[in-house]
Amino acid sequence: MNIGAHVSIAGGIFNAPERAADLGAEVMQIFTRSPQGGKAPELTPEIIKEFALRVSRYAIRDTYIHTPYYINFASSNNRIRYGSVSVVRDELERGSLIGAKYVMTHLGTAKDLGEKEATAKTIEMLKKCLEGYVGATKLLLENSAGAGAIIGDDLSELAEIIKGVNSPASTRGDATSMRGGPAIAGICLDTQHSFASGYDWRDFGKTLARIDKELGLNKIKLIHANDSQADFASNRDRHEHIGEGKIGLEAFTQIVAFAEKNAIDMILETEHDKVKEDIEILKNIRVNSIFNF
Repeated sequence: MNIGAHVSIAGGIFNAPERAADLGAEVMQIFTRSPQGGKAPELTPEIIKEFALRVSRYAIRDTYIHTPYYINFASSNNRIRYGSVSVVRDELERGSLIGAKYVMTHLGTAKDLGEKEATAKTIEMLKKCLEGYVGATKLLLENSAGAGAIIGDDLSELAEIIKGVNSPASTRGDATSMRGGPAIAGICLDTQHSFASGYDWRDFGKTLARIDKELGLNKIKLIHANDSQADFASNRDRHEHIGEGKIGLEAFTQIVAFAEKNAIDMILETEHDKVKEDIEILKNIRVNSIFNF
């Protein structure tokens, strides 16, 4: 299990590995484009080569990509839906160019269509993202805090979407599909979002059992390690430094032990004023971790 953080690509994607290393990160998460919108910077062969050289130089073991904030597969607006498909597919292709392990994405909001139709539309759009995709970078869905009908606050909802996308019945019958086709690899589990949506990490054993029942623990491929400024079940997305929020340090000792046992990397998305200290806290917990659940 490796520990890292989200870092900036200001000045070029090849600057990210050094920034990550300066924080003590072993892995890193990046945007490859502005999260607010606009054209993605070109990944030329020279940029890709320089990125790979610096990943090696600074011993970054894996790279993870977060999609932009505006993704909405359940919008009633076709342009937004299909624009989201285009961006997520492009991020997968860009991830494959730079050797990223996973792209993670939020799914959008059900407010336009209602929950049932939004789920069906999200499955449809995710299938389009993956149609014909042959790259090495895999797709993860990220859970949400749940404010404003955001999709994915309930992990059983994510399980339904993953099953709908990955079902053999959904394949088109071409050669790729006959081999199983491109699929969603699993989820990126954000500790703060899950806490805010009703998963109480302070009762670790009960929460882990609930996640296993609703989703399956084997579907957790990456963890966003964030404490919470927001109250339990508040549906508010407010990250806090490790041990300074409502989840608390004791819960994180168990979360880290779980991640260590299952070789799941952890990425911090806390403010950079203290993210280096957060990384060090998680590393210290890892050294002493004992999984007893």
